[in-house]
Amino acid sequence: MLNPDKFDKKSLIKDDLAALYEVETKNLNLSVKRNLARFPKDFMFQITNEEWESLRLQIATSKRGGRRYLPYACTEQGVAMLSAILNSQNAIDVSLSIIRTFVLLRQYVLDYKALKEQIIKLEKEMNHKFKDIYEALIFLISPPIPKRKPIGYKPKKK
Repeated sequence: MLNPDKFDKKSLIKDDLAALYEVETKNLNLSVKRNLARFPKDFMFQITNEEWESLRLQIATSKRGGRRYLPYACTEQGVAMLSAILNSQNAIDVSLSIIRTFVLLRQYVLDYKALKEQIIKLEKEMNHKFKDIYEALIFLISPPIPKRKPIGYKPKKK
């Protein structure tokens, strides 16, 4: 899995973006190389060996053949910048879809955090109330122990 903490952003591998844009990866790479100033490290970065191994295992690729260099990933801003350098209508349509997806994901994460905070607050309030109810139920359910006369030897009173 890509490390989103690297730039605190979600990202997409350039190979996947090339497939989405329906261009060859080498053509996408050439377009990026011609416009490197548009892709600072917070827009595009090379993934680490550990991240690549994790991805490679997830997508079941062979260790032999194919890749000489670690792939690059684009953040949301990098995807937007790709739409500026790719001139086909398909590239524009795909970029709009990807950006809308990133926006929906961001909204989902924000909603999830807000919901999580509300649940934690509710749980704290309910735990206190349920503790009182639980103690009352235990008291009502438990039969009182009757007091009885002790049995056995009684010493004489002096």
